[in-house]
Amino acid sequence: MSRSPRAVAAVALGVAASLMVTAAPAGAAPVRYTPGAPGAGDPYFPDMGNGGYDAAHYDVALTYDPASKGISAVTTIKARATQHLSRFNLDFQGPLKISALTVNGKKAAYKRTGAQELEITPDKGLRKGNSFTVSVAYSGVPEGVDDPALGRSGWIPTDDGAVMLNQPIGAATVYPVNDAPSDKATYTFTLTAPKDLTTLANGDPAGRWTRGAQTTTRWVMNKPMASELSMIAIGKYDVVTGRTARGVPNITATDARLGISARLAKDFHDQTAEFQEWLAGNYGRYPFSSTGGIVVKAGVGYALETQGRPVYDLGRRPGTIPRPDLTVHELAHQWFGDSVTPERWADIWLNEGFATYSEWLYFEKYTGKTAQQSFDEVYATPADDDLWKPVTADPGRDNIFHSTVYDRGAMTLHMLRRTIGDQAFFKLVKLWPTVNKDGNVSTRDFIAFAEKVSGRQLDDLFDKWVYTSGKPAL
Repeated sequence: MSRSPRAVAAVALGVAASLMVTAAPAGAAPVRYTPGAPGAGDPYFPDMGNGGYDAAHYDVALTYDPASKGISAVTTIKARATQHLSRFNLDFQGPLKISALTVNGKKAAYKRTGAQELEITPDKGLRKGNSFTVSVAYSGVPEGVDDPALGRSGWIPTDDGAVMLNQPIGAATVYPVNDAPSDKATYTFTLTAPKDLTTLANGDPAGRWTRGAQTTTRWVMNKPMASELSMIAIGKYDVVTGRTARGVPNITATDARLGISARLAKDFHDQTAEFQEWLAGNYGRYPFSSTGGIVVKAGVGYALETQGRPVYDLGRRPGTIPRPDLTVHELAHQWFGDSVTPERWADIWLNEGFATYSEWLYFEKYTGKTAQQSFDEVYATPADDDLWKPVTADPGRDNIFHSTVYDRGAMTLHMLRRTIGDQAFFKLVKLWPTVNKDGNVSTRDFIAFAEKVSGRQLDDLFDKWVYTSGKPAL
């Protein structure tokens, strides 16, 4: 990109800072500032995320223009340096153009490199342990990601607005971010659009006001959230509000273009509340301060467990609401995947296995079909079927949404239930999201936890079901 002479000079100063040893008090070691890593170390997505700092909060203020289908936005990030930083990176991809960038209120040099790197050099080094603030102003028409193996994510334009769905690699198409599940942060979204459109996001509503022809809404997600779970929806929606039986605010919305009747919209609202309460009985207290769901016509062909308020694309089934088992699946993710998040993508079965097994428990509770019958149906899949080929706990980058992650993940949990018994199993699945609330985990963490709760040695079970390819023998 073209750069001003001042920016070039600032880059030079930043490079010098990365090599300079600063003065220190007598007897103290000198401070050496070095660049943060341009990736978070996940082998599936080496460009995603960055090192050298821990993001604490994102404030995304975004205005949508229906004439151009573009946005103008300012994203402000509060973070803490985890090393002495001479410079650091954010993930930011696509055609959006930056108009201003500051660190701690002062202009900072920057350049965009590679597929998604925004490399920032502040006017002076950032000391380890100190907090700092980055503000980026930008505008343009975002372009989402269309990955041959993983589908569409990021900014998804619709006829009357857009939807932002970020799993696994879409967040950086809309806002600058440390785009790694291991760096969770709280969020505020301030969304402005013409007053005939609805604006929705994760979290709790925190204000709505109209000025002229524009309406602004503010949303606050006050629990740590992985960037792949952030969400925005802009368009014409019918919104239903209420509370669950335990008083949790419940906000559901259905895309007006889908022709969903008011009765069905209320059914979806009520089912969301009912299933969340039932899941809380299995998994412990609901981890967020509001719940709900959004039914969209986005053309992506999937539902996603966006934190606190899942999104369901029903563009192929207008006039309908999500199936009960699908609603259960996405709500179960609020415990498994959202509140408790894998550190690395290889362990995504800890999300999808639990969500799929929650469907089996739903069938057991509401239809009489036992979890064992669900297990038997899947196990009947022939041994040469693709289901059995990937390794569940390391399926590979292009297979993170493979059926083995979902079905064999659920089968693993059922085999664990059979091995340790119902009493220990249901104690385990309630304690796991409680003890690890708001945190990041690995498969090894889960195995160790299961062994501690059950008092059983479980290496053989997990070696067979999550670490080995091929159909396991019973």
